[in-house]
Amino acid sequence: MARRLLVGAGVLGGLFAAAVVAYAAFIALKSPVVPSSPNAASVTENCSPGPCANVQGYVLWVSNVQLANDVVHMTVKFQNSSSSTHASPEDLQLIDASRRASTPITDSTGCNTWTRHEFAKSGDTFGPVNICFRVTNATPPYILRWSPDEGAFCCETDIRIDLS
Repeated sequence: MARRLLVGAGVLGGLFAAAVVAYAAFIALKSPVVPSSPNAASVTENCSPGPCANVQGYVLWVSNVQLANDVVHMTVKFQNSSSSTHASPEDLQLIDASRRASTPITDSTGCNTWTRHEFAKSGDTFGPVNICFRVTNATPPYILRWSPDEGAFCCETDIRIDLS
């Protein structure tokens, strides 16, 4: 009886340790490597003008990026020609130089948000929308992480944001 309890406890301990290691690896993979060169150009991928991102025909453009104290203001616009059905503020996070992520805020002047926007047909656009993020480290560059709803195992992309 005691042997069964020890074996059971060992198995549960091993499963718990494996889960902790898997979770730590997942978090490490999700953390972006923020380039240290502040003068590097913003990367665009199959879209322009940048900074922007194109995820399977779903395009996000970023413009008018400004920093006021600890709040980053920007304008975003979407055009959808993909299988995604909507644009949502929950799909965006801003990651600062300290690798801390923040979601859109509305408690500062000029900072808006929107409710989930459903696209009626392919090629529809949404925006421009002025959004803001509070950062803990105001030193650029920033990473705008976009996770559009393109299916269970797709997609997350990072857009490098420099202040001009």
